[in-house]
Order: sequence, then structure tokens, then C-alpha cells
Amino acid sequence: MKMKNKARLICQVSAAAALVLAGNAMADEAFSSDSRWMTGDWGGERTKLIEQGIDIKMDYVGEVGGNLHGGFNDDKTARYADQFGLGAALDLEKLFGWDNTQAKIQLTNRNGENISNDRIGDPRAGTLSSSQEVYGRGHMVRLTQLWIQHQFFDNKLDVKAGYFGEGEDFNTFPCEFQNLAFCGSQVGNWATNIWYNWPVSQAAIRVKYNINDELYAQIGAYNQNTSQLEHGNGFKLSGSGTNGTVLPVELVWSPKVNNLPGEYRVGYYKSTSDADDVLKDDNGQNAATTGNPYRVHDSKHGYWFVAQQQLTSHNGDASRGLNIAANATFHDKDTNFIDNYQSLMFVYKGPFDARPKDDVGIGFARIHVNDDVKKNAELTNAANGVSEYDNPLFSPIRETEYNYEINYGFHVTNWLTVRPNLQYVTHPGGVDEVDNALVAGLKIQSVF
Repeated sequence: MKMKNKARLICQVSAAAALVLAGNAMADEAFSSDSRWMTGDWGGERTKLIEQGIDIKMDYVGEVGGNLHGGFNDDKTARYADQFGLGAALDLEKLFGWDNTQAKIQLTNRNGENISNDRIGDPRAGTLSSSQEVYGRGHMVRLTQLWIQHQFFDNKLDVKAGYFGEGEDFNTFPCEFQNLAFCGSQVGNWATNIWYNWPVSQAAIRVKYNINDELYAQIGAYNQNTSQLEHGNGFKLSGSGTNGTVLPVELVWSPKVNNLPGEYRVGYYKSTSDADDVLKDDNGQNAATTGNPYRVHDSKHGYWFVAQQQLTSHNGDASRGLNIAANATFHDKDTNFIDNYQSLMFVYKGPFDARPKDDVGIGFARIHVNDDVKKNAELTNAANGVSEYDNPLFSPIRETEYNYEINYGFHVTNWLTVRPNLQYVTHPGGVDEVDNALVAGLKIQSVF
């Protein structure tokens, strides 16, 4: 090769390298659409921290819900709820030389109001789901995660201990919708007063054994303490007020079907805490009629199924394509308000070549109130001598609520997704007298 050609090649390579470096530099700047974080890489310091074992986590979720039609109160308005998160994931092998050991700390702060509480549902009964899943557990800062995790025997055995919630490891499910019936661990939504989802943490231990590359089994023990739900107890680490222990077990299979990922979960939980019967007294009679205290059971239980499967890819790109998911939970009929729940969801990722990181989703959910709860309300109304729905003393009769959502997730940048959605709620709260409701939503997800 002549020296002139060599010089030309060197210049071309140098120019290409300069362009790549300039592009990376721009991607690292705050508010760059290519950056993973809104605040950028802090001049490279954030990447250095990650390489040292410290990954700073900062995020935000905001949700708007507006009642367009129907519901208990058709006076149109909109409500806003949000959550801020701040934490750190720690690689303790990099930090201290502790092989196969990780830790995490996470704080959350929730604020705002929920359109479901007084517009969609009858305030005497509420709704079963929520049109703004981020709402709930008080306007306060909570310690959501404080745990350490270690792998033994060539990563066959995985042990995690500290403070965290069941839904972090058991019955886990993503949150690509705004309605609560399609978002996160569903057992926690329907297992009344025992299984606490994000952002509440509990003293806990989880042990997982990897049977092979596709299959693992796990078991956990979680302190059940209702006082942790109280305002001002977001950082409570003591065991005072303990009611019992929640014991979940789960088998998880993650196969490749036509080279596309799937995940299938089946699990069971038992709570050792006392639980009131929803209908009977100690003598086996209807407590609403006798006026005696409800029978106390020494435990409650339930089980679940979760299936997620990618069905198609898009022109060979596995990051795009159609995904299907289904959830089902079943609960103790003696003690639980909800006795069963089912949902089905479809999400297409990358629907348009011009928008390869967007997604579109549609979901359907059914939430069924325990028949004994319905019977108890009927007996309570009879005992109080009320039969008209409009009477303030009337206990609404609740049966089945259906929730539907369609949404489109705009991948605005790598750190910002905006998800407008429409929701339709049939029989809000399971109460037939409440008009079906149409809700307009907007979900904003950002990583700082």
C-alpha cells in the first residue's frame, strides 16, 4: 500500500473514531435522548461508580386519571398520583471482594390522589382495582428495600435476606399498564391484609435453588406486621406488632419456545396469622344475624398461576414482536374478600419501523368477590332494616368487577416513556348499581 493511501486510511479511521467518541459524549450528557439517564453520566462519574460496584437508582412514575363517562359520580375531574424512587444496587464483590454477593437499598415517596376512590366507585364500597396503580400506602417516604443476596455452590443456591416485599421475587409481573389489575404481583392486590406489595417492605428471607438453566424452585418467609402499613412507620425495623408469617413457595420455568422467551410460574402461600371469617361466627351461624364476633381462623392461604410468552419476533428482531401474558389467583373462601381473579394481556413491542422501541398493549381482567361476602352484606342490610341502595346505611352488594385497558407507550427517549391509555370499568367495586366507567389515563415513567 502506498504511503498516501495509508495516510488517507488513517485519517478516515481517525475521523470515524472521533465521530463515535463525539456521539458517546453526547449520549452521556444530561437530557440526551440516547442516554440511559435523564441526568446523564455526570461527566463519566456514574459509569466509574458502576464499575466500582455502585449503581445509583433514581426514578419517577406519575399517573393521571380522568373520568370521562359513568362511574358513581359523573362530575368530570382528573387526579394525579406519583412516586419518586432513590436507591443503590451494590456489587459487594467489586466493593469488598465478597464473591457472588449483592445488596440493595431503595427509598420511595408516594403522593397524590386516585380517581377511583370517589368518582369511579361508590365510596361505601370503593373499587376492586385502581385506575392509578401507583397510588396507595400513604403520602410518605418508605424504606422499600434493604437486603443482601449471596449465591452458593456455583450459583445453584441463592439466598436473599433483609427487608423487602413478597412480590419482588414471588408472583412477580411487569408493570406495562396503568390499571392495577394488570400491574405487578397480583396476589398482593387480592390477598387481604397479608401480602404487602411495593412500596412496603417486610423482614424476610428467600431461598432459591436453580434446578437447571430453565427451572428453579424457591421458598420464603415474610414477617406479617400490619403496623408497617401505618403512617409514620415507613422505616420501622422492629418486630413489634408482628401478627404472623407469610410462607410462599413457587416453581418457575423459563423455556425458549421457537427461540423466544417465556416464563411460567405456579405458587402457593400460607399466612400463619389469625384471620376473621367473612360470614360465620364461632357457632357456625351468620355473624351479621347473631351479632356475635366472626369466627377466627388460625391461617389463610391461596395459590397462583402466571404465564408470559413472546409469540413472534419482528423480521428476526426478538426485541420486537407480540407477547401474551395471563394471571390467575385463588384465595381462601373462609377468610378472603376476593376469592378469585384472572387477567389476559397482549403487548406488541416495536409495532412500527419508525418507532421500534414503542409498544401497544391491551388487557382484560375479572375480579370476583367471595359469595360469602355478598351474603354477609345482604344479612347486614336485613339486620339494619335497610333495603334501598340510596340509603346511607345500605351496604352495597358486591359481586364481580371487570377492567379493560388499551394503551400506547411512546419511547420518547431511553429515559422517558409516556403511556396514554383508556380504561373501561364494568360494575365498579362489583356493584351493579354503579354505572360502567370510562377513564382516560396518562402514565409517565422516567429514570433520572
